[in-house]
Amino acid sequence: MTCVSWASCFSMPTLRQLLASRAPLLLIDSASSVIHVAVWRATGTEPVRERCEEEAGSGVFRATERALARAGLGLADVRAFAFGEGPGSVLGIRTAAAAIRTWRVVNPAPCFAFRGLEVVAAALARPELALIVDARRDSWHVARAGQELARVPSAELAALAGALALPEGFRHWTPLPAGAERVPYDLPAALEATADAPFFRETEEPEAFLYDVPGYALWTPKVHQAPDRKS
Repeated sequence: MTCVSWASCFSMPTLRQLLASRAPLLLIDSASSVIHVAVWRATGTEPVRERCEEEAGSGVFRATERALARAGLGLADVRAFAFGEGPGSVLGIRTAAAAIRTWRVVNPAPCFAFRGLEVVAAALARPELALIVDARRDSWHVARAGQELARVPSAELAALAGALALPEGFRHWTPLPAGAERVPYDLPAALEATADAPFFRETEEPEAFLYDVPGYALWTPKVHQAPDRKS
């Protein structure tokens, strides 16, 4: 089982703190088949929300355009971006990440990443329930309220204590464990319910969530030489 935690490495603000210092705030989560966009115009105000079930290549932009228009704002008015880095649909997450990187060229507002699965687990407030999302390679992302996100092999899921649940809108390729529930995945509502929990981390380069940052070795090219021939 692989676990990952931010808390020991970063000072992580809460949604309430972000709104107090960084509103208007534009939030995008495209980890599931439903794209969630929310705009908070100021602290203490209700967010403008948009849901879109189009594919991410168009849905991220359409939902963002609608939410900003309903809020009476443009991209230039945004003072911070909040980005759902997953886990979930890598294509959807990377589409939103690319959009935010592009928008920050003309509006260099800070970007804060969060993990939607952890937020929803905390909002459900059911410590006995483990939320699961397919992590491919016969493994699952597992989130419990108050615990670190973990990747668990399918063979070990049955040994986990308590109930299992798959959030709505998340595809899976590995068969669901017997008895797994389905629970709603309403990111903006879950964030408001956990407004005082430190789920956000500032990031310079929004990107899809990884347990391990890839490492790269230095490669020095060499000219091929024929082997020496013995006389």
